[in-house]
Amino acid sequence: MKRGILFGMIIAAVCTILYSCGGSNGNHSEASSDSARHKLPDTLRVATLYSPEAYFIYRGQEMGYDYELVTALAADKDMTLQLEIAPSLSRAIEMLDSGIVDLIAYEVPITAEYKNRVVPCGPENITTQVLVQPKKGEEELITDVTDLVGRDVYVESESKYEARIRNLNQELGGGINIHTVDRDTMITEDLIAMVSEGTIPLTIVDSDIARINKTYYNDLDITLPLSFEQKSGWAVAPSKAWLGDSINTWLNSDRPRQEQAQLLKRYFELSKNDPNSKFYTMNGKNVTPFDHLFKRYSESYGWDWKLLASQAYVESKFDSTAVSWAGARGLMQIMPKTARGYGQTAKSVMKNDVAIETALKLLRDLDRQLAAKVPDEKERKKFVIAAYNSGIAHVYDAINLAKKYGLNPRKWDNNVAKAILWKSNPKYYKDPVVKYGYSRGRETYDYVNRVYAFYNKARTKA
Repeated sequence: MKRGILFGMIIAAVCTILYSCGGSNGNHSEASSDSARHKLPDTLRVATLYSPEAYFIYRGQEMGYDYELVTALAADKDMTLQLEIAPSLSRAIEMLDSGIVDLIAYEVPITAEYKNRVVPCGPENITTQVLVQPKKGEEELITDVTDLVGRDVYVESESKYEARIRNLNQELGGGINIHTVDRDTMITEDLIAMVSEGTIPLTIVDSDIARINKTYYNDLDITLPLSFEQKSGWAVAPSKAWLGDSINTWLNSDRPRQEQAQLLKRYFELSKNDPNSKFYTMNGKNVTPFDHLFKRYSESYGWDWKLLASQAYVESKFDSTAVSWAGARGLMQIMPKTARGYGQTAKSVMKNDVAIETALKLLRDLDRQLAAKVPDEKERKKFVIAAYNSGIAHVYDAINLAKKYGLNPRKWDNNVAKAILWKSNPKYYKDPVVKYGYSRGRETYDYVNRVYAFYNKARTKA
């Protein structure tokens, strides 16, 4: 690495240390004594934002690293959690300024820009921009920024990633082949997937986004930093520094620290791929090892048993013991909240007959809810299967997006399927017609395709 680049990164890193969590020592001491004089509120009013890290809804269940951690805080301190979803970070800070909320449970950069408006607290996150490249042998990996000269790097246009790679290119004296893509049609998650698929060679993203996506694509390397470190954390208003200090004290105790470690592992380390990756081949006349169960229960609910079996294949590869990173369980990967809604428990849906009947009840209800929006029964099945994967709220959002942007809201392929992909793009998940925010649309899009790929093979069996 050239001396000028290294010196710049060191200076920037030193600057971030000046804004460490809780402010200066004097402010921290003052907050410590303040916290002893204040009682925690009965209701903790929290602002967050839709994102793959902080907060999202998956299969009807609220999830997210920051959401689960602040939920644990509220429960531990016997506070009622009142969550407000802000449309942007600037709006969340306005809500903090005006007293609408007590806490922002989202990554607020610890920079001079926010120094006088917020007091950092809670979990501290340190990120850098990193190079995303295919995982290869050590000799082939790019391990130094100077090796980017002559390489093709793809980034979102007018993004901080473009700004960084252009600055780096200038510092290196030129030679990096920089390609920009329209942020309206393609975003960071898409570019990461394209590196995994081999469509593009390299891209740049923040390290926390890279870590989450690596849990979906374990064939990627994300070890080369391209920028200085950026610290971020939760935030309280300066007038409530005592609350921030109370949160820090809580987080530094044993049980919350263990819970935080488990959440970090769950969201940033555990594989999000199929719970069971073993290969399955249809034998003889049988489609699955459980044909008799699929036939018996599907007949009562008027659902094609081979289509249900195809879902089971994609969900669990017919592994009755499978438990996903999100807590979905059994043959049909039933979420705990869904199980409770149908009078079952997390333990009972590990039984194949219970799992199959619970899945059929859910599919029946999703079909009824979507009937008015998609009258054609055959076409509606794709919408129902998509809703089984993501939750019906995200399918409703995709239908609304399709309608707004000139696609057919009653057709899945090339229409609502295209709109579901937009649900991971901030331009679209912040659109006024979208009510349920971020969703990993690529997962739902691929899920429907994989179910129907298996189904088309299954239909050739007797």
